[in-house]
Amino acid sequence: MGSSRFSTRLLNISIASFCKSQQLEKAEATIADAIRLGYIPDVVTYNTLIPAYTHFVGFDAAYLILNRITKSGLTPDVVTYNSLIAGATRCSLVPQSLGLLEEMQRSGINPSVWTYNTLMHCFFISGQLEEARRMFDKIIYSNLTPCQTTFNTIINGLCKVGDTSNALLYFRRIQSRGFSPKIVTYNILINALCKSRKLREARRFLKELKESGHDPNAITYTTVIKWYFRSSRFEEGFKIFLEMKSKGYTFDAFAYCTVISTLVMKGKMEEANVCIEHMVRNGVLDIVSYNTLISFYCKEGKLESALKLLDEIDKGGMNTDEYTHTILIDGLCRTGDIDKAQQHLKHMKLRGYDTNFAASNCLISGLCKSGQYEYALKLFEKMEFKDSFTYTSLVHGFCKAGKFCEAANIMIKCLRSGMKVLTSVQRAVFYGLRDKGLGREVRKLRSAIRIARTYSRYKSELR
Repeated sequence: MGSSRFSTRLLNISIASFCKSQQLEKAEATIADAIRLGYIPDVVTYNTLIPAYTHFVGFDAAYLILNRITKSGLTPDVVTYNSLIAGATRCSLVPQSLGLLEEMQRSGINPSVWTYNTLMHCFFISGQLEEARRMFDKIIYSNLTPCQTTFNTIINGLCKVGDTSNALLYFRRIQSRGFSPKIVTYNILINALCKSRKLREARRFLKELKESGHDPNAITYTTVIKWYFRSSRFEEGFKIFLEMKSKGYTFDAFAYCTVISTLVMKGKMEEANVCIEHMVRNGVLDIVSYNTLISFYCKEGKLESALKLLDEIDKGGMNTDEYTHTILIDGLCRTGDIDKAQQHLKHMKLRGYDTNFAASNCLISGLCKSGQYEYALKLFEKMEFKDSFTYTSLVHGFCKAGKFCEAANIMIKCLRSGMKVLTSVQRAVFYGLRDKGLGREVRKLRSAIRIARTYSRYKSELR
């Protein structure tokens, strides 16, 4: 008997492993082999399958496992129903979730705190706030012991619908019952208060968090810093950043990038460079962070600083990606340095970046803005892939140059490729052709638009 139980436990470990790696066929084959060898699966085996089937196949397939449990002579337990309710909730199936609650109660199975936690979440995501509160009250006024997830679910649900006042009332109510909220709960409330622009109250909660014996983490501080900056209260935001730094709290890349971006906007380049040095020393500067900072420098027209960061990437032995170079090309085009932008596109090709589609789009837009329409057209013709932005940039450029026939021809090519040009740009082409008395070209363009629309409708009907 002990050997059989031990083998079933090993079977369940194998099934859990296959389910985690999305290998449901192997999980089912293992169950079939076990039965042939005389090792009977227990309810835990089938309970393990339910979340996997919900996630990778669908709720209906998961629900069928309930029949398999009863046909095997086993009795579903609270975990079986909790797993099914969680699956129905994930699929936003409120009636099925409630039906499962009734079914488990008819079977004589008492709902657990996790049953009500899941149903509370289900009601919140479906917008039924009163029902969600009713589930919370059922936990509080029954013999069940609420857990941290119970409190986080009710507070997070209220915060997400913007009901911060009631979220705070529930928070205080929880504290009055002797429960000590964890850092996750504080972070939920601090974020909600910041979103509501109640920054002073968010600061008070940050202070209360420290006094309660919890250490604020990077999420806590970054949330407050971000919202101070968004509210243009840069000095206060930077003060919190320095406070966080002086107390030895760890930073993530997002916190640093948020602060550096603000310093650049305020023209405090020296302080921004000090922060970048800190990022390098602490090893939190990855290629995504570099790309974020390069993009911000480019938008602010500080190309020298952006190029300096590119040198730092190379010196640090880190590999740039196509986004790094696309950002730089866009920055060079924005400042009108088209020659350097062209050189950088060639540099991308030399470094083996074949998929420079976004970079080419940036350059075409820049060439059109600088009046180099013919070169833009040559680059356009060489491009293997084009999208609506490519065509729109070129059509708009030729319209600005008064070359409406060329703009119309590009627009017709665009329509024949199954893509669209912005309505405002289409109007500009029509107005330009009419002003020049080119009625024949107007009719030709109208015909191309009608054909494109008919073809588009036909394709939709086929689907």
